[in-house]
Amino acid sequence: MTHSPELSTAHWRSSSYSNTNGGECVQVSDDFPGLIPVRDSKNPTGPALVLRAAAWDAFISSIK
Repeated sequence: MTHSPELSTAHWRSSSYSNTNGGECVQVSDDFPGLIPVRDSKNPTGPALVLRAAAWDAFISSIK
């Protein structure tokens, strides 16, 4: 079983494609080697997805 990392100390950055008004932002954290936590900036205390880096890379490649 894989456990999710503790995200309370994560440093989040917004997607370069997010608009400048603060809406519709996807944020990711680079603090966890091999894992990519993803969250909605409009709900920073809400749930986050934690993906393996390979899955995140495949997702990004598929939407380009």
